[in-house]
Amino acid sequence: MHGWAISERIQQISQDVLQIGQGSLYPSLHRLEHEGWIEATWAVSELGRRAKYYRLRPSGRKQLAIEAGKWERMSTAIGRVMKLA
Repeated sequence: MHGWAISERIQQISQDVLQIGQGSLYPSLHRLEHEGWIEATWAVSELGRRAKYYRLRPSGRKQLAIEAGKWERMSTAIGRVMKLA
């Protein structure tokens, strides 16, 4: 997907809870590309404009699994603390 579509998809999946602005999205995509977790290619969008399309690389899938595990542990711990509050 290109950057704008990624932002829209995140907003859609989160049912409008998460809204990623360009000032956050593009620096994050550049950092992920620099880490080698995604790759980018230029192509023409469905609107006929040049756009940079991003794709998750195998190393990115591995890192995603690691980060998802960390998130699961953290959110579980926060949930436990909130139940005691």
